[in-house]
Amino acid sequence: MNDFLYDLFAGELWGGMFWPALVKVLVAFVLLLVIVILLVWAERKIVADMQNRIGPNRAGPFGILQTLADGLKLLFKEQVTPRKVEFGLYIVAPIAAMVPAMLIFLVLPIGRPFTITNSAGDSVVVTLQALDLNVAVLFVLAMSSLAVYAVVLAGWASGSKYPLLGGVRATAQMISYEAAMGLALVPVVLLASSQLAADPAADPGFGAMSLSTIVALQEGAFRGFIPGWFVFWLLPSFVIFFVAALAETNRSPFDLVEAESEIVGGYHTEYSGFRFALFFLAEYLSIFNMSAIAVVLFLGGWLGPDFGLPGWIAWVMPIFWFLLKTFVLVFVFIWVRGTLPRFRYDQLMQLGWKRLIPFSIAWLVLFALVTAIRRFGMPWS
Repeated sequence: MNDFLYDLFAGELWGGMFWPALVKVLVAFVLLLVIVILLVWAERKIVADMQNRIGPNRAGPFGILQTLADGLKLLFKEQVTPRKVEFGLYIVAPIAAMVPAMLIFLVLPIGRPFTITNSAGDSVVVTLQALDLNVAVLFVLAMSSLAVYAVVLAGWASGSKYPLLGGVRATAQMISYEAAMGLALVPVVLLASSQLAADPAADPGFGAMSLSTIVALQEGAFRGFIPGWFVFWLLPSFVIFFVAALAETNRSPFDLVEAESEIVGGYHTEYSGFRFALFFLAEYLSIFNMSAIAVVLFLGGWLGPDFGLPGWIAWVMPIFWFLLKTFVLVFVFIWVRGTLPRFRYDQLMQLGWKRLIPFSIAWLVLFALVTAIRRFGMPWS
């Protein structure tokens, strides 16, 4: 078995490195689908508990198969297409919403790399990451920005004023908070760059924008007694990023995109069946992705104790810590939805442009000055 796995991930089989990449992509795809099923079920049960309701309890144990039943219903439901749609763009919009959400997950390191050795003693290192980019931080921002196009296309191509209003509102909201999100990630890159400059041996060759490098730099202790996660250095950046992530994923209290009492159902009002399911899938994928990105950048990623377990099982512990941290942040997403009321639209815009962005710029300038002083000393010294 080890010989086969070695040949697969070392590129010795026919097709070279095509097969290991295909295996990682397929595993990521299946994992994301399972995660979405669990997230939808968890949100229903958690919000039901918060509101003193029962929640789903019929399909499967604890109602866990209810999401699967809903997905199958949407899959086989009739696809209703309004007469005045721009059909090509109308069909492309749900695909454009889902694909970037899946691409983001491919650059996230979900566990510690491990080594496979064959019978001849040759070994290959397997990373639990489909692709390690040296510009992964920029890639994540770029993919999250592409979601805006899906919203705009869905609203405009539907040929109805209510989806168009929802699309315009969603576009203004997402662009507003993308600026704050991007500014919140700059201190992460600055901190990683300063640590790599102080210890060049810590760079595995991908640079300060590689997510695997950022996770590796958080290993060790901060102040000698707590984990060396970046959140202890960059707490304001973490808060800004998380608030912007709530707005990016159109979650409460920023869910004006789908304000049913005002604009029916938002930009996807004219979608039904499987096309609507793709929007629904993309939203929950984005929730998981944003939580996972926050874990990788601020909370140490897959880092955590292995409790002295033997090597054949210890490789599972980093995946466990990564998923545990991610689901804790997902729980906060759900908690906020079950707690806070929706903002007015003027409040949402004021928070983005008059609060988060100025605060992000001020924090970035302050952190850059402190980093420069720590690295090079005072200008007059």
